[in-house]
Amino acid sequence: MSKDSVGRNNLWKWLVLALIAVISFYVCNPPSEKIRLGLDLNGGTSFTLGVDEDKLRESIIASNPGLTNTVGAVEKKMEETLAGCDDRIIQVIRRRVDAMGTNEPVIQGMKGKGHRLLVQLPGADERTRKEAKASLQHAAFLEFRLTHPKNDQLVAKLLSKEIAPEGYKKSGNGYARAENWADVSTNKGYAARLARFETPDARYSFMLEDNGDGTYSPNFVARSTEPRVTGEDLVSAMVERDQTSGGLSIGFRMSAEGGRKFSTLTRNYKAHGPKNPSDRGRQLAIILDDQLISAPVIQSEIGTSGQITGRFDARSAKKLADELNAGALPAPMKVLAETSVAPTVGEDAIAAGKTAAVLGFALIAVFMFIYYWRSGLVADIALFLDIALLPTALVFVANFLGVFAHDPSMGGGGSMQLPVLTMPGIAGLVLSLGMAVDANVLIFERIREEFAAGRTAGEAVYNGYGRAFTAIFDSNLTTIITGVILFIVGTGPVRGFAIMLTAGVVISMFTAVVVTRLVFDHCVDPGRAKPFKMMQVFKNPKYDFMKATKYTVGWSFAVIALSLAVFAVRFVNNRASVLSVDLTGGTSIVYNFKQDAKPAMTDIRKALDGFDNAAVIQYQEGVGDSTLLVKTGETAETKKGSALKDKDVGAHVTKLLQDKFPEAGFTSASVEEVGSMVGADLKRSGTYAVLFSLVAILAYVGFRFQFGFGLGAIVALAHDALMSLGLFSLCGRQVSLIVITALLTIIGYSVNDTVVVFDRIREMLRHDKRLTFYDLCNAAVNACLSRTVITSVTTFFAVLALFAFGDGSIFDFALIMLIGVVSGTFSSVFIATPIMFWWYKGKRPEFETEEKKRQ
Repeated sequence: MSKDSVGRNNLWKWLVLALIAVISFYVCNPPSEKIRLGLDLNGGTSFTLGVDEDKLRESIIASNPGLTNTVGAVEKKMEETLAGCDDRIIQVIRRRVDAMGTNEPVIQGMKGKGHRLLVQLPGADERTRKEAKASLQHAAFLEFRLTHPKNDQLVAKLLSKEIAPEGYKKSGNGYARAENWADVSTNKGYAARLARFETPDARYSFMLEDNGDGTYSPNFVARSTEPRVTGEDLVSAMVERDQTSGGLSIGFRMSAEGGRKFSTLTRNYKAHGPKNPSDRGRQLAIILDDQLISAPVIQSEIGTSGQITGRFDARSAKKLADELNAGALPAPMKVLAETSVAPTVGEDAIAAGKTAAVLGFALIAVFMFIYYWRSGLVADIALFLDIALLPTALVFVANFLGVFAHDPSMGGGGSMQLPVLTMPGIAGLVLSLGMAVDANVLIFERIREEFAAGRTAGEAVYNGYGRAFTAIFDSNLTTIITGVILFIVGTGPVRGFAIMLTAGVVISMFTAVVVTRLVFDHCVDPGRAKPFKMMQVFKNPKYDFMKATKYTVGWSFAVIALSLAVFAVRFVNNRASVLSVDLTGGTSIVYNFKQDAKPAMTDIRKALDGFDNAAVIQYQEGVGDSTLLVKTGETAETKKGSALKDKDVGAHVTKLLQDKFPEAGFTSASVEEVGSMVGADLKRSGTYAVLFSLVAILAYVGFRFQFGFGLGAIVALAHDALMSLGLFSLCGRQVSLIVITALLTIIGYSVNDTVVVFDRIREMLRHDKRLTFYDLCNAAVNACLSRTVITSVTTFFAVLALFAFGDGSIFDFALIMLIGVVSGTFSSVFIATPIMFWWYKGKRPEFETEEKKRQ
């Protein structure tokens, strides 16, 4: 190729580099506006909501018991109610969230997840979190119904008997909740049984009105009233002062049609009305979410304006008015999962992430400069550009991955918006720095070989890049495949990690293959005969690796079997000790406290035994002070959790600790509550992700090489995943979604070394017909030994920086990645190659023949 053609080609490369740089500058400036932080960095609360089908079923049966007489009638009614309800749910939830005054909330449906909704409230404090949790679950379905014409007589007759509805006991002129109310009220069919208690006939329901003093007054309320007046007829609602009682009430204004219906209803049933000849008006029951708010007597005809009276304080009155203005949910909702993070936690995570990134960058840059001298300086320039050009890669990857699973918070959809930066995303950034120089190392080692073969500098650079490209492409593509699978099956922070890791791989390939080549083309004399100055730890190694494999394979899988056996025993005895709440369901709370008043573990357990004697309690040492982790199996779904005030397990555990140890100053840093349904889904998706990754890599490596090579790679990957999981568990840590993410990363990363070794074996099979397959495998492993060790060292540096400065889930991620990097280096030499060798029974496979068959 002539100098002129090289110059023209390089001009286009410089222009592409400039374009990428301009785009990167555009999409991330100004940083305060363009860089969005996830809740785990910004602080706030995230809810995963879903339709409460059990509550919906009970509500349908309670309002129309006759449906139970027809097989499938209840399910059919549920299907009608839920048909096309997702958009309506999002609209109502969005109006409610807007009324809370939260800045930049995220509200999005979760397609394919069965009427689920993700709601994120950045910067929400504890009070906002509690109010939001309660508000988002209220259907706010308002209805006006008449009581029985002889309601007073029926109630008096009922109270004269020494009986009480299930879960209640007689108390004065009404009922009070019995000690077993929390248990029986959560039993299946309770709402329907309560509605049928001592009713005069099937047209009426038994309902209790809260008197505000711990007692409840009974009423018999019509199941339906004509004309039917509901909250759908409301135009607006506002907090007012009741002129009669002086208390707060909710004033409302109805639409013209609603006013007409309400006017007809109240005119017909006022005293001496067309349908009420008595001297006293009928009682009008005001019902919200199947709960009786009040039952005032109709004094006169009411038109488009009215008033809802009850026992409201200022906050509850405003909350109800906001919910009525937002509209009613078409179905009752429940919180399936909740994550709450204090802003200080995010600040610490950002600071630690910056430190880890700077330290990782410095360690890698210094190492590359020392080992490869001026070539290492070229690699450092590429490493710097990896960070500078990363924004463009993030936008590109977000749009690419968005094709597989659209997530508005992660960009995509043709936008130029950066994806949300999450804590795992920071981990992905640091890890991608460690992996970024892999391609450079492979190229430099190839250039070294070309110089050793007597090539000039121009020939060495040209051949080095050309011969390294196949291995670079194959090894990085396996990581990209893993990133795609992670994005498809993952959610939130995991998707942030997948985008960051994939973008890091994409941009590092560009800088390693294109940018560094530009530097060499402009700075190196093509006719130079003297080799580039580089260190060389392994000079012409000739180790007999294959001889040791019959021992290494056996011992490796023995260690795996032993560690997994320990994991299984711990799992059987107490699964909560080995699996985090995002996989088992439960509530996990991390506390900050005063270090000089640190309570003993046994005292903390005693304080919590009354609530959950199986709770996991751990002190966790961080970069600065330690934190306390409390993990309980109780959630808002369980009997104990549902009986708590506001069904808030985290608040209850916090109060227990604060009351018992006031001097320790326990404050909640983060709360994660995962219901059984979401936990099961996450566990299932994590398992699928691992299996899909293994199958995809087997298929790709088998296609690019041969099945025997793919089998060797897949056995090595299984070895790395199981070895990492087993040893990680032996360290007493819990397997979580971020740990599964790390396992997938290990699978995608460790196959890189294996692919490089296999690529060298394939090359030697094509060009060296003299060596036996045994000697050829040894020669290929020895030829790649420097590259294998050096790339593992640079990745190890990056992960070590995360390990040193990470906390919580990032610490777990770094720990298992450290194990995985070592295991992956080991398996590419001592597992993958011998498995492949044994598959072919020591005979040379013929790639040329396979290629001819494809032609």
